Amino acid sequence: MCGIVGYVGPRDSQAILLAGLARLEYRGYDSAGIAVIDADGDLELRKRAGKLAVLRDDLQAHPMPDGTTGIGHTRWATHGGPTDANAHPHLADDDKLAVIHNGIVENYADLKAGLLSDGYTFLSETDTEVAAVLLGHEYRANGGDLEGAFRTTVSRLEGAFTLLALHEDHPGLVVGARRNSPLVIGLGEGENFLGSDVAAFVEHTRNALAIGQDQIVAITPAAVTVTDFDGDPVEVEPFEVTWDAAAAEKGGWSSFMAKEVSEEPEAVANTIRGRIRDGAVAIPELDGLDDLFRDITRIIVIAAGTAAYAGMVGKYALEQWARIPVDVELAHEFHYRDPVIGPNTLVVSISQSGETMDTLMAVKYAREKGARTLSICNTQGATIPRESDAIVYTHAGPEVAVASTKAFVAQITAQYLLALHIAAVRGTLPANEIADSLRELEAIPAKIQHILDTEQERIEQFAHWMADTRSVLFLGRHVGYPIALEGALKLKEISYIHAEGFAAGELKHGPIALIEPGQPVFVIVPSPREAALLHSKVISNIREIHARGARVIAVAEEGDAAVLPISDEVLHVPIAGPIFQALLTVVPLHIFAMGLATAKGLDVDQPRNLAKSVTVE
Repeated sequence: MCGIVGYVGPRDSQAILLAGLARLEYRGYDSAGIAVIDADGDLELRKRAGKLAVLRDDLQAHPMPDGTTGIGHTRWATHGGPTDANAHPHLADDDKLAVIHNGIVENYADLKAGLLSDGYTFLSETDTEVAAVLLGHEYRANGGDLEGAFRTTVSRLEGAFTLLALHEDHPGLVVGARRNSPLVIGLGEGENFLGSDVAAFVEHTRNALAIGQDQIVAITPAAVTVTDFDGDPVEVEPFEVTWDAAAAEKGGWSSFMAKEVSEEPEAVANTIRGRIRDGAVAIPELDGLDDLFRDITRIIVIAAGTAAYAGMVGKYALEQWARIPVDVELAHEFHYRDPVIGPNTLVVSISQSGETMDTLMAVKYAREKGARTLSICNTQGATIPRESDAIVYTHAGPEVAVASTKAFVAQITAQYLLALHIAAVRGTLPANEIADSLRELEAIPAKIQHILDTEQERIEQFAHWMADTRSVLFLGRHVGYPIALEGALKLKEISYIHAEGFAAGELKHGPIALIEPGQPVFVIVPSPREAALLHSKVISNIREIHARGARVIAVAEEGDAAVLPISDEVLHVPIAGPIFQALLTVVPLHIFAMGLATAKGLDVDQPRNLAKSVTVE
């Protein structure tokens, strides 16, 4: 869950590294550091605990010589706390070698014991320093061959890792390796880049290479070489980044989260764009898979966090339209519980980054058991799509804020498209009904924009009034249930207050005991037109909590008069069909969470203890 960047070329490496780290800081912000080989051939290091701004200030106050070869790191702490000593890079070989790392070296303790017995000493609590010292040891044993020593070192490591290294004996060279952790290559003119994702270098080039599992890359200003861990050359997959650096900037917004909430209409529209033709779904990535969709008897959606809630929404669409039984599983539970799957099972993974370690391990497990796999992902060149049989990309654009918003609505949209596509293949939904659903889906971006235009200011003011709230509950039925879970998660993530989401029907089975006078409760209210029975049930739930003194905030369809006398606040959303309401009712909850956190003076983009891409198990 750390951010890494590497550079070789003619330019100021410090500026490039720091700019790259600024775009990767969403991956971790406990500490940051850079190492460069200066013009005299000496390795220079600077690292500091705290956010990247601390390192920037230190470099401004105490400049260090620049060079044209460098590596940089922003950390999310695993082994050892966020201290200067534990920050990366770590040094070895008499401070001539620098190493940065994303992931966990699972056998670090055994390796460290062996190195201690050989007389080596350690300055940090990290597993990364063990890898650095081991690399320094192998470098001497290999007669100064950095690539050979690197190959030997990574072959001895167990776990998930991306490592970058440079040595002052080899200016103009950075080596890297990946196993179960992200690494991409940026191709420049007379310069080359490495990064945890393309955000690290998109300012300088949009030409990239995605390297695979257990591969090693060496970059110089003039060349890129990729081999496997045995040293055999491998072919790598080129791709072009579809967004530019400006898409990853705040652009005048107060926070990345505010910008990304404003982009929710665009995220839905871009995920739809080019995938509807003549009233039917047309997803080029799924060409040739009709037999797969006809043969499957079960779908399992695997994901974690917000993506899992998107999967829960997708379950309703897949079952209703495609008439296939669907289970939604947390990826970290699926992998370890010996699930019953086989060749007629389709495992659909959902991950914004495409690098979520729990989900990646679950995808690999599913393939080993003979299941077919399809991934829904927002990031080009990511690992999970490459490990899957098929991919449906969302086109939400870069999402920098740790709390996911626009990626969530894009993931739901992609599942709706997938469900309608499978329904067409299997003949479970008439063509005219598919066309009607697609027209409704195409209308969603304008409806989300309507919410932002008409309700956002009032919701933010309402959130400001609730800044001292200590607990909030969320209730929903049907697709409103996962939306209630999502609303609670967002509040926990960025406001640090107790929040829980419940299926509204469970209220009388226990959660109603939490209701006391003044307790804020958000209720996601189904449409009274399209889901009259569900609507009446939820109205009954509201009456139950209102009678016990709860402060009811209803998220309801425009024109729903039944909620007015029993709600303290009503947040209106446009009219939509029951399944499509999920894409609308979540928007006020995203705005509310952001508004409450802002009113409390919290950093909505970088909440404590969290990172954007969870690349460790």
